[in-house]
Amino acid sequence: MLRKVRIVLAVISILLITWLFVDFTGTAPRIAGWLANIQFLPAVLALNVGVIIALIVLTFVFGRIYCSVICPLGILQDVLARLRPRKNKKVGRYSFSPEMKWLRYPVLVVFIIALIAGVGSFVALLAPYSSFGRIASNLFAPVYEWINNGLASIAAKHDSYAFYNVDVWMRSLPTFIIAAVTLVVLAVLAWIGGRTYCNTICPVGTFLSFISRFSLLKIRFDEEKCRNCSACSKSCKASCIDFKSRKVDYSRCVVCGDCLEACKFDALKWGLSSLPLKCEEDKVAAANNESPLPNRGRAGEGADEEGASRRSFLIGAGLATATAALAQEAKLKVDGGLADIEDKVAPKRTTPIIPPGALSARHFAQHCTGCQLCVAQCPNHVLRPSTGLMTLMQPMMSFERGYCRPECNRCAEVCPTDAIRPITVEEKTSTQVGHAVWIKKNCVAVNDHVDCDNCSRHCPTGAIEMVPLDPDDELGAYVPAINEAKCIGCGACENLCPARPFSAIYVEGHEVHKEV
Repeated sequence: MLRKVRIVLAVISILLITWLFVDFTGTAPRIAGWLANIQFLPAVLALNVGVIIALIVLTFVFGRIYCSVICPLGILQDVLARLRPRKNKKVGRYSFSPEMKWLRYPVLVVFIIALIAGVGSFVALLAPYSSFGRIASNLFAPVYEWINNGLASIAAKHDSYAFYNVDVWMRSLPTFIIAAVTLVVLAVLAWIGGRTYCNTICPVGTFLSFISRFSLLKIRFDEEKCRNCSACSKSCKASCIDFKSRKVDYSRCVVCGDCLEACKFDALKWGLSSLPLKCEEDKVAAANNESPLPNRGRAGEGADEEGASRRSFLIGAGLATATAALAQEAKLKVDGGLADIEDKVAPKRTTPIIPPGALSARHFAQHCTGCQLCVAQCPNHVLRPSTGLMTLMQPMMSFERGYCRPECNRCAEVCPTDAIRPITVEEKTSTQVGHAVWIKKNCVAVNDHVDCDNCSRHCPTGAIEMVPLDPDDELGAYVPAINEAKCIGCGACENLCPARPFSAIYVEGHEVHKEV
């Protein structure tokens, strides 16, 4: 029963969290956003004391069940391990291995130092929730969007608009590569040793291991029933059960319940340490000089195999659907069907632009784990992962595909770490994240001698005014004059500027945000 409950909760958890990163309609955060807020590291960075205490108490009572039920990266490792092909199904997948203290604890120490120092790139690489978000937003989301576009094409042929096409584009090549490498490394480690990453490298798992050693509910051996068959060790994905000495390393046990299902002799129990190991029926059997039934649990084994087959079928069907969706052809962007539109190129900014609510570059670097949730949920395609060495994978703003609309505060709503603090629409309209800069050599009014006031007409704060290029010639070209005191750095001017590939007006970021 423990194993079945754990699997059901884990499936619900990973499906909802994955939905958070692949959803493009804004529906997922309203339904499943709370799952991002109960992740351990984001809760610590957001100083969410209630969640932190709840997770610590949960671990103290049940053990490291967080890693197998709540953490999406932990659940993903279980899925990858199940996909490992086996030539001989009778041979167990795993075996006991000693704890690698020489690696676990130094990694945790270095991670904490990097977290305090604000080295976001190192934190993003090791943080489990962020690693999963990187995989989901860069690898799973495009497949989800291709499937959606395929359904939209089919629906349109039947005069149905239940689906609509969305742009599928790569937000950052380095982040995509890191996501792909992370998934491959996880798969290899899961196939070789089950939860090797979780119990050796993951800093959250190592921290929770200090508490799980003293958990109230534990898996224990009934030495009178144990036959040293090694079934428990071979089924333990954490490699933490030594059947020879009949001991369990509780610092690595994630309470998955696989060992309980694998044991044919009912020699393993999960319960309070203070309770007697023998159950009531065993006491009755002992009183009547009867031995416990050795074949107990075989029905559970059959159910386990049937469930595994069913899950394998569903995973295979999902992969087949995703593969079929990849065949959809890309469409060229054209202007009225007459000419290709040249894509805009991001300018080189002296100071990167960070989202409203981030307060300052220092605060942002110390709190952001690069989980990509705000990037995935940005409806205006303004956020994309940074390529800077110290801020690698942390979101920055760029306006080639859209601008930061004053009425939108989605990034602040979904951020689980308070790197982007909750901000109202009213507060956002008065928060200056940067200021606009005019580049004369790129301006079409100067180069092409045409009237253009796109930047002025679309500025939401009225910070841009068109003035004569030559003060003595009012009939000549008019160019933008920027009032930096009123500009909030939303990027509307940069995005809507007709100059290609470089805009004639762009936004320069501020290290510290200001109120206007």
